[in-house]
Amino acid sequence: MKKLIISLVMFGCGFGSDLLIQNIYNRETSTLNGKWNYIVDPYENGFYNYRYTPFDETADPTMSGGYFTNQKATQPSDRVEYDFDLSDRIKVPGDWNHQKEKLYYYEGTIWYKKSFDHVKQNQGNRVFVHFGAANYQADVYLNGHKLGVHKGGFTPFNYEITDILKELDNFLVVKVDNTRKKDEVPTVNTDWWNFGGLTRDVKIVELPATFISDYFVQLEKNSLQEIRGYVQLNGKDGTGQKVELLIPELKIRKKIVTDEQGRVEFSVSSKRINLWSPENPQLYDVIIKTDTDEILDHIGFRSISTLDQDILLNGKPIFLKGICIHEENPIRGGRAYSIEDSRMLLGWAKELGCNYVRLAHYPHNEHMLRLADEMGIMVWEENPVYWTISWENEQTYATAQQQLGELISRDKNRAAVIIWSMANETPVSESRMNFLINLRKFALGLDDTRLISAALEIHGEGEFGLTKKISDPFADFVDVLSFNQYIGWYDGLPDKCDQINWSIKQNKPVIVSEFGGGALHGFHGDSLSRWTEEYQEYLFKESIEMLQRIPQLRGTSPWILTDFHSPRRVLPGIQDDWNRKGLISESGDKKKAFYIMQDFYNQISVQKIKKLNK
Repeated sequence: MKKLIISLVMFGCGFGSDLLIQNIYNRETSTLNGKWNYIVDPYENGFYNYRYTPFDETADPTMSGGYFTNQKATQPSDRVEYDFDLSDRIKVPGDWNHQKEKLYYYEGTIWYKKSFDHVKQNQGNRVFVHFGAANYQADVYLNGHKLGVHKGGFTPFNYEITDILKELDNFLVVKVDNTRKKDEVPTVNTDWWNFGGLTRDVKIVELPATFISDYFVQLEKNSLQEIRGYVQLNGKDGTGQKVELLIPELKIRKKIVTDEQGRVEFSVSSKRINLWSPENPQLYDVIIKTDTDEILDHIGFRSISTLDQDILLNGKPIFLKGICIHEENPIRGGRAYSIEDSRMLLGWAKELGCNYVRLAHYPHNEHMLRLADEMGIMVWEENPVYWTISWENEQTYATAQQQLGELISRDKNRAAVIIWSMANETPVSESRMNFLINLRKFALGLDDTRLISAALEIHGEGEFGLTKKISDPFADFVDVLSFNQYIGWYDGLPDKCDQINWSIKQNKPVIVSEFGGGALHGFHGDSLSRWTEEYQEYLFKESIEMLQRIPQLRGTSPWILTDFHSPRRVLPGIQDDWNRKGLISESGDKKKAFYIMQDFYNQISVQKIKKLNK
């Protein structure tokens, strides 16, 4: 493994934020989940005065009306025009759209407030507040003090609150704004619901004065027995501190000492490693100790690489049997956030026959990755660089890089993750190429052990455009060629699939990252009647036959596991704000196409694809 170019702990997680602490998942924490008071603020009266100056930039915000001060009237003559404690309450984690009918279509600012007590276990400890995600921009205040601002609706962030925290009567106020903007990531135009709010867990974590803030423990690239990585400490006593790495089941015990930056790199070798795979999702207890801190993680070791047209898992060719998934619980409605949500979605994927899932089109919650590790499901993770990003805007790039960094920071030790995806269906231009090439370089600087890809588009040439090829120049910069195609849905009828020829010149493996079409569960008719289960079934049959004619085909992830909400989908009686391309309906019922895909996955293999294309 080449030396990591950029330490993950050295970049922030948003303007004014602190370092992103690794593995909050396995730390002892106290939860702030539950009911929070909230105020809907479409004009942002709680943030700006009538001259549009932010209250948190004024000399005395308590006199000016900033909601983050949680001000109370103390006598009858006081003029305070809000009161969190008299306001309605809403559940955290969760989106506001599906909790309150009046907020179903709402985009804008909502203020959240939670009061809590916290007595430190040790007076020398440091305390942080950690957010799993907030969509989209979060301005965070504790006891009237601004902690910082975070942008990005799908990645974690945290702030140190040691010097602000009280034992009693703390109030945490978060201004969450999900307004879509042209220069943000994602941009204004998407095909999923813009769920607003504190959509993942909020936790208080107490840590020693010098603690283990970050670590990377994975197999060396192209090795099956060399484990390499680093440990990073945070605190004034991080220099020259002894660190111990233990993997008891492998009889590994490595003692190392940090440098003046509180960091140490290591390498250990073992011929006893039971490699992680879908058939054998072996996870090892990995313990990192210092004089003041100790952390446990469950980590699998596996190798992922490519050789010409093959994807190699632990050195052997593999076919990725996949499905795309949005982070939505269709039965309950709204953003998926719990471990039960993840078990349901990944359980359906397993039933379909999947050994791989594409988490579209943004980072999903950490439960998904932890469960994928346990269940033996390989994962494609995606940065939300989607469609019409402002390619020439430097701040847009910075936001995209920040979100990619936070994603890699959180999930870099998950064996299930095999692909970092840079983008989805983005139009070719010079500025877009520079944008994506720089993202790729950044990702590889953080983690060079995984594959890089992006969901590209195909183009037709020849008579009637029936010969399909990948002409996107970014194809030269990816490890795996991936593209979305909708022949038979957006391009002709299903029988057009039989007319398609493939001319993919790049000597790389291909994953068809999307294909499919819509159907309303329980709506039946002949195979050429749109929206029927029979049309979708026919389309899947024809698509599968067509895609198997791609010699380099090494995986598919049809669109999509379940129906999901989208304001682009307005056809009454059929869509009703649902994208109907799911193989499973919003009631959890499987459509006929589910079983077509299931049968395909039961019989497909790399060897069969090669034999078909001899």
